[in-house]
Amino acid sequence: MNEKMSRARVSGFLRAEGRTVVNGNGEEVLLTGWGLGNWLLPEGYMWTTDGNSRFDRPARIEAVIRELTGTKYAERFWAEFRNSYITREDIRLMASQGYNSVRIPFNWRVLMEDEPGIAWKEEGFQLIGRCLDWCEEFKLYAFLDLHGAPGGQTGANIDDSVDDVPRLFTDEDSWHKGIALWRQLAERYKGRWIVGGYDLLNEPIKTPSAGQDFDYLVPRLVRFYEEAVEAIRAVDDKHMLSIEGHHWATDTSIFHKKYDENMIIHFHRYACYPDLSAFQEFLGVSERLNAPLWLGESGENLNEWYTAIYPLAAELNIGYNLWPWKKMDNTNSPYSVALPEGWDLIMDYTRGGVHPGYERAAAILEEYLENIRVANCRYNAEVTYSVFRTPGCTVRATDFDELPGKGKSFSGLRHEGNPFKYRSGTGMHIVEDAKRGDLSKRFFFDILWDRFVLELESGEFAAYTINGTREDSNLSFVYSCSEPAAVTLFQDEREIASLMLQPGEHKQAIPEVALAAASRSKVKVKVRSGTVRLVRIIFH
Repeated sequence: MNEKMSRARVSGFLRAEGRTVVNGNGEEVLLTGWGLGNWLLPEGYMWTTDGNSRFDRPARIEAVIRELTGTKYAERFWAEFRNSYITREDIRLMASQGYNSVRIPFNWRVLMEDEPGIAWKEEGFQLIGRCLDWCEEFKLYAFLDLHGAPGGQTGANIDDSVDDVPRLFTDEDSWHKGIALWRQLAERYKGRWIVGGYDLLNEPIKTPSAGQDFDYLVPRLVRFYEEAVEAIRAVDDKHMLSIEGHHWATDTSIFHKKYDENMIIHFHRYACYPDLSAFQEFLGVSERLNAPLWLGESGENLNEWYTAIYPLAAELNIGYNLWPWKKMDNTNSPYSVALPEGWDLIMDYTRGGVHPGYERAAAILEEYLENIRVANCRYNAEVTYSVFRTPGCTVRATDFDELPGKGKSFSGLRHEGNPFKYRSGTGMHIVEDAKRGDLSKRFFFDILWDRFVLELESGEFAAYTINGTREDSNLSFVYSCSEPAAVTLFQDEREIASLMLQPGEHKQAIPEVALAAASRSKVKVKVRSGTVRLVRIIFH
């Protein structure tokens, strides 16, 4: 594992030093971790209601639960939810799995009264403070993320906005509350080095769509950052500041300057090709501003996508934070919350169905409160194997190492001209798999690159980094060929197998090949004769 990811380096205030992040001892730190989505800002899709506007954001979720169970139970439910969804055990497990940081998203209403003037909610600060204590105990840097600002900064369900308008930038009261909140957070946590930084706004000003275009508010976003930085620096000159661009934290336009000398450029990546194209624009901004990069939110994809994009980010010295740590009924977050018996009755109600009755609804939600405890969740181990690319993961053949580059991590023998524009410029031959099935039934982020395989001819090769192999580790690969083909496998230039592949009607997998124990190594697949279409590399 990369030494810069070690929790031994969780020590002292983080700061930006050129294009890197360093700790209190001046050692480089590469951030790896997860966001605690749904805890202090619930999102409906994490309760299996994706696309249901009746139950898509905190205020609406709260209203439905109150309708289902009554005010008295609803108040008890939310107190128990916040005490159970994230606990000391969650933070301990995150650390034990090898991560060194966590992002804590919160809704402003957890910390402030939604009333005229400024009034603080101490119970909300206590929840954050308790989590920081656990982070300090288990050595995880914690980033405070204003995920839902007063009035909303995005104009979508994720910011708890009332009417999908980013009123933080239009309404005076929301603006003043937002600035006051950051000053208050800085005042309270200025002495806590375990706070890695302040993430000033999550995904401000959404991309124009369906007749809504809030790009005219981008100058107000810039001004908000300027005033928030000024308010924070009036009381706290230690903490690193995380600055996100607009359009779901993907647009670089606001980075025409540094907002603070101790800042990190924060961007998000979803549903994109997991190759250099995902990073190039931000690498240019990083170089121009001489500031580090943080892929501060990403995920919600196939585990094989994880094996491609996060190891590449680490190679580029870009830290990352995935989303989210747990949610209901999933395979692509570390923990999956089981559906309570009768959960469909709750979901049906949110879609216009009948009320299940107060007692029945409360009983279902009581089971939900038990299920959200991490000890009762299903652990999806393959997620972490994929993020760190360790045995237990699968790598798409097209996701060979792009670094150090042509002639070293891939052959690039052929001329350019890949018509599918995936990994263009490498000279490798990426072809469409004719047996891919019905693409219309797949999630849009799945079809982006799932239909491609890597075709290698005689003399061509591709290398794949694997971390943390043990004495009992091995690999296999899935392929197809139309004529016999000879292939040699290497681990760190040491030949480990010489194979003669036979053609077949369907894709085939080779028998497992033993790997030597190593903290980090490169497996190379080289074709000696014939043509092979590689589908995926499987590490055990």
